[in-house]
Amino acid sequence: MPASLPLELSIPPTLWLPLAAIAAVVLDHRLGEPKRWHPLVGFGALTNALERAFNRGSWRRASGLLAWILLVAPWAALAFYCKRYDFLGWSIEVFLLYLALGGRSLTEHAERVSSDLTAGDLPAARRHVGWIVSRDTSALDEAGVAKACVETTLENGNDAIFGALFWFALFGGAGAVIFRLSNTLDAMWGYKTERFLHFGWASARIDDVLNYVPARLTALSYALFGRTSRALACWRKQAPLWDSPNAGPVMAAGAGSLGLTLGGVAIYHGQAEERPVLGEGRPARRDDIPRALTLLRRSSVLWLLLYFCGGLAGA
Repeated sequence: MPASLPLELSIPPTLWLPLAAIAAVVLDHRLGEPKRWHPLVGFGALTNALERAFNRGSWRRASGLLAWILLVAPWAALAFYCKRYDFLGWSIEVFLLYLALGGRSLTEHAERVSSDLTAGDLPAARRHVGWIVSRDTSALDEAGVAKACVETTLENGNDAIFGALFWFALFGGAGAVIFRLSNTLDAMWGYKTERFLHFGWASARIDDVLNYVPARLTALSYALFGRTSRALACWRKQAPLWDSPNAGPVMAAGAGSLGLTLGGVAIYHGQAEERPVLGEGRPARRDDIPRALTLLRRSSVLWLLLYFCGGLAGA
């Protein structure tokens, strides 16, 4: 009998990244984010150090761009350098995408808020939803907490899952690394405050560019698994009114798909902000949080299935 082929030779090359994506999503689902020694913790400390050193003077946009390059380029280059076409290389790709995903973490946070509301513990629900949104949650009623949780679940589905999968499909682990680090820098620097208005400009714009296509594919995925025509109509009419060019399509389509009305007044940095209405239907309730998570799960399965079928077709 002929000797069996090595694993790396028995799998068509076009299936390597799709199978790596499936493995990474399964790892994230089973393990969640590393509880200790997560690389993003160290990256965050380095980010704060560079911000203190670079966020000064009159050329803050240029300084912010330089800081972005110094923080992202070396890790992206290292990920490209580690790319190899054997089982070790495949395992590295899986590990890099696993670190870039945050699906289980998002799910756990949303489910904690849902459990608090189900138990009637509004103070705990306010506290826990405050961990995943930037608005002031101290005075929210039950409907306000549910709305905030559904909004952030829909929006962060793109950031925590689909954006990383999209760039992984294009460039492997290096693409996922670039997306995750860029998204982290936007989360830390992308505020329109006096401190970050100019310094964080480059981070915010780069994140907008990297999220442009994934956000619209995410919005389409949400629309397919709910009230499709309503979701597409809300996306078309309401997304252009939203401040963020990428959160608008995702949240409008998600809200329309679920048959909910989101948006409206929210408190940021002590100031009431009147946001455009997104979606169409009734206000969000606590039982809509699991519905939003189901939308994420079904969309994830669709993405992985399409990715695998595309690799199979090219085999």
